Amino acid sequence: MKKVLPLIMILMTAPLAARADLQHRMTSSAALTVDAATTSVTRAGNTFSLSGNNVTTTVTPSGGSAAASLGGMAVNASTGVATFTIPDATQTTAGDAFSYTVTTSQGDALGSSAPSIGAVHNFSNQYSTAAGTVGNAAGSAHSAHGFDSVAAGGAGSTVTTQFVTELTVR
Repeated sequence: MKKVLPLIMILMTAPLAARADLQHRMTSSAALTVDAATTSVTRAGNTFSLSGNNVTTTVTPSGGSAAASLGGMAVNASTGVATFTIPDATQTTAGDAFSYTVTTSQGDALGSSAPSIGAVHNFSNQYSTAAGTVGNAAGSAHSAHGFDSVAAGGAGSTVTTQFVTELTVR
């Protein structure tokens, strides 16, 4: 123990150097995004629904004879327009309860070309957005890493600002 004690005393008297590597970085940025023009449409389809209870249905085609039928629809492949055949209904047993319901929905006709931006086309559900405006985003970042009067460039454009601070200790 007597040999170790002087060694410990010598180490305690030696000057200890404190070393640290610190890095601090601050960054401000602004990014402009300009959207492309978009048009989206959803075509409504043709529908035919028939339900009944205690009824007899009859369809008489032009130039033909009467025949029992439930009716239906035929769709023109080039236009998308449906033609509906609605049957006549007769109560099967007089005095008994009965029900009869026919529901049809005419769908949208097929378009011959894609709609232009902002144009109203022949589809039921549609939206159209013009392209964003390039080159007129406004605003500035200053030395205190703040932003002044930041504004996007118009319809279809977005400005995103960001401030990042980073501290590294090694």
